[in-house]
Amino acid sequence: MEVDFDVPKFLMDERKKAPANLQHYFTTFEDLYERKLWHQLTEQVLALFKQPESGPLQVAVYQQFVAEWESKINRLSLVTIALQAARQLKDAQASVDFLQHIISKMDTSESQDVYVLAVMEAAHFQLMLGQVDQVKKVMESSEKILDGFDSVETEIYASFYRVSADFYKSQAEYAQYYRSALLFLACVDVDDMPLAERKGRAYDLAMSALLGDSIYNFGELLMHPILDSLTNTEHDWLRALLFAFNAGDIGKFESLAPHFSSQPLLQQNTEALNRKICLMSLIEAVFRRSADNRVIPFAEIASDTRLPVEEVEHLVMKALWLKLIKGSIDQVDQLVVVTWVQPRVLDKTQIDGMRQKIEDWNGQVKKISTFVSQQGGEVFAQ
Repeated sequence: MEVDFDVPKFLMDERKKAPANLQHYFTTFEDLYERKLWHQLTEQVLALFKQPESGPLQVAVYQQFVAEWESKINRLSLVTIALQAARQLKDAQASVDFLQHIISKMDTSESQDVYVLAVMEAAHFQLMLGQVDQVKKVMESSEKILDGFDSVETEIYASFYRVSADFYKSQAEYAQYYRSALLFLACVDVDDMPLAERKGRAYDLAMSALLGDSIYNFGELLMHPILDSLTNTEHDWLRALLFAFNAGDIGKFESLAPHFSSQPLLQQNTEALNRKICLMSLIEAVFRRSADNRVIPFAEIASDTRLPVEEVEHLVMKALWLKLIKGSIDQVDQLVVVTWVQPRVLDKTQIDGMRQKIEDWNGQVKKISTFVSQQGGEVFAQ
């Protein structure tokens, strides 16, 4: 169908509606469209859609202009433009319908990765509508598709992990949220996020780290710049609490516990948090020891964790079951023999502890070398 004669009128009308600082885009659109310079035209549309003031114009620009030449557009760029327009719709169901229309026209055999971007963004709006089962199915199918690629555009991974994190948050699945949210942050530039979003994500990550029943190492989060957004805010204590947990510092934990009253989730899970800090204190105590000094009396563990001696065995069994450590328990002599401790992402203090261990080891090697040299005499020299 020939529609070229309508395009100049539409662009002229939209230019009149647009703010003064955006009007030049529509003049450029008309020129590039007439010259059939599709790549340059696509770049200009993307540039317009990045302007916050263009929001009210985006749906019309997509439906009445971009849709006329969408077959000429790179699939990733097309979906990126459509997603931006979908976000301008006030109703979540309208956004889903808008995106489903785009998805229905996609050739998944050629653009499976871009298809994942489109369906995951549609799932974002479906989650807002409470369509949890549909979102879960989309996540599972999208993950299988992504697993089949050697490499995918970063923004596609970002979309997948962001929506997955939102899903797990809605289901209070803390450990899964924690992992997905960190993977999302690995795909984006945190500095480009609005401060409010950074604070919100830092808060959610902190809470999920504390409440996740399989998370016993916070090092990756503690080193992430997003956590700095909590500094000097009403949640600054939450940041300090994470450092206390990661160091197994029970004293610091107890000093911060009064803040739990302002956080119902933490207040409701106080008992679980007490167990968790004891386990992390045990891990830290083991980690601080050299590999040849990991036969630990129950009494020492009781002192480190502030537990009665009779509760130490249960604590160690829990650590073994969670695979935080490997080893055995000598019930007769009340000893714990640790052969392995879970690898950790270290903070600066822990790294300094490792440096000290290496220096001590280096000193011992030098002493042994000097002793062997002195005692071996000529035999050693030969």
